Amino acid sequence: MATANSINKKPKPSPTGYVKAAILVALVIGAGSCFYAAIQPPVPRPCGSEGGPPVTAPRIRLRDGRFLAYSVTGVPKERARYKIIFCHGFTGSRLDGLRTSPELVEELGVCMVGYDRAGYGESDPNPRRSLRSEALDIAELGDKLELGPRFYLVGFSLGCHAVWASIKYIPGRLAGAALLAPVINYRWPGFPKNLSQAAYNKQQMGDQWALRVSYYAPWLLHWWMKQPWLPSSTVIKGTTDLPNRLDAWIRDQAKANGNLEKRMKLATQQGIQESFYQDMKVMFGKWEFDPMDLLQPSFPVHVWQGDEDGLVPLTLQRYICGRLSWIDYHELAATGHYLAAVPGLGDTVLKTLLVDPSSP
Repeated sequence: MATANSINKKPKPSPTGYVKAAILVALVIGAGSCFYAAIQPPVPRPCGSEGGPPVTAPRIRLRDGRFLAYSVTGVPKERARYKIIFCHGFTGSRLDGLRTSPELVEELGVCMVGYDRAGYGESDPNPRRSLRSEALDIAELGDKLELGPRFYLVGFSLGCHAVWASIKYIPGRLAGAALLAPVINYRWPGFPKNLSQAAYNKQQMGDQWALRVSYYAPWLLHWWMKQPWLPSSTVIKGTTDLPNRLDAWIRDQAKANGNLEKRMKLATQQGIQESFYQDMKVMFGKWEFDPMDLLQPSFPVHVWQGDEDGLVPLTLQRYICGRLSWIDYHELAATGHYLAAVPGLGDTVLKTLLVDPSSP
């Protein structure tokens, strides 16, 4: 007959159960560690550091200790009437700028400065890159190069986020601004939901996912862009559908002659995570402000946009410039995204920005 003690006595856990639990915990920890290691970007290789690329360009030292590389063209600043800073686009560098005639540059007296944005080319990475830091880098560049209290700013493509940031954070330093085919963020609150969603849905699947990760999980971006199983950015791959004939020809030629590879190598020599991926996080992440909420500045602002742009939705660009009635909007027929290559446009931008009667 069973006693009360024998009835209430609980069976002892099997040693095998402890072993299985320990193995499961170890597997979870191991998998977590592997995933954490996989999503961590590699350590950057700043120019001039041990094992890093050499320094070949002139550079200024910023207040936080970072170096910013730059290039100067046009007339010497000492006799220049106008000073312009160029903000290069995705995959660009300090060598990018308006294609202008030397005669016009000399006639107007224009000093033009291009610079590598943080993490690009030979400019040191900035782990705390933001819209505000982009604007402050520009202001300090103007100070270090003694460009005067006010200068002009011209942005290209994705680099235009630095122009929007400058209008927001350092308006007192600008004499005028031009944005050429400025890339947009589909999640700016000022867009009607149906309008931005319709434009977003037209993007290729890989680009949609790259934008989602940039916005919702920027810490995952490095892993996402490297993984081979799911669709990723066609812009970095160079496979974006370009409806404009000149755009497609330019890209095909750049691939064939090796210029595209050279540009990307120069831009990413300190690490693609410090240039391209940081750009994506800032441009397509959560903005500190909505450009459509900006107040009218005291200087002229121009936007040039092609109506066959395969990278920037025309409907959204029109909406932005319609909301901001103080923007002078120039829409170019039968024109794509690579506006710097449009014959004569560089001179047009220069004369419009500097000689227009509404300019200061």
